[in-house]
Amino acid sequence: MDETFLDDDHLIPAANVEALRRMRELGVLFVPSSGRPYQSIMSNFADIDQSLLEGSYVISYNGGFINRYGDPNPVLSTTMDRDSVEFLYRYGVEHRLAMHIYTPSGKIFTQFLPPEEATYVRNITGVIQLDDSTSSLDFVGDEELVKILYMNSDFEAVKRLGADLRPQLDPALVDITYSSQRYVEFVPAGVNKGTGLVHLAQLLGIDVADTIGVGDSANDQAMIEMAGLGVGVANVTDDVRPLCDLVLETSGRDGAFPELVRRVIEPQHTA
Repeated sequence: MDETFLDDDHLIPAANVEALRRMRELGVLFVPSSGRPYQSIMSNFADIDQSLLEGSYVISYNGGFINRYGDPNPVLSTTMDRDSVEFLYRYGVEHRLAMHIYTPSGKIFTQFLPPEEATYVRNITGVIQLDDSTSSLDFVGDEELVKILYMNSDFEAVKRLGADLRPQLDPALVDITYSSQRYVEFVPAGVNKGTGLVHLAQLLGIDVADTIGVGDSANDQAMIEMAGLGVGVANVTDDVRPLCDLVLETSGRDGAFPELVRRVIEPQHTA
């Protein structure tokens, strides 16, 4: 959602709000999908007309959780193998890697963040900065964990890190994905935005072929491939671009959804 639907200040462009209004008029359900927690996603929509998303859903944690819009209790939830998170956290501490650790309650614990990342997450709901001396997961107590990610502004280094760690993780327990040109994310095996979309379609009783998936990076790939129409915004990454059925001319930061409505949704609903 972040580089697809929000601007650089983590706000919804006014053009996208108007696109939501038009989709509502046409009876098209808009469902936000993000790697962030439900509570954090909801904060992005706090200042818009809530009727625009009434009766909708929210897909969070890369497809691991699904909530009815406005209801903090998930209808679907998937958490991560604790031993795998323990290993990844210890590795991050040992190498002093910038980390985000996510809990089902919406907390995002961060550690070893460089200044630019600390500034970026300051506007995200639920972020708790850990002291650099913290070296165990005792701070979460018995709460389960949803995912952990490492951050580096050098995306090639991020991809090497994921490749180096892959052989050390059980593929039956952990999947690896990449996002925002700076994150490597470790999530429960089988969890991605594509499976989240499939579960949502089942909840709604619709064919996944009747859905549109819009994204910008590798953690959107499964959703783009699974949807009936896979769409990339103009800033879609080069690895995902060839997989899109359509690439828009407008970037996520500039508000790409009016173009989506004009080119795809209106022709299908006003013919």
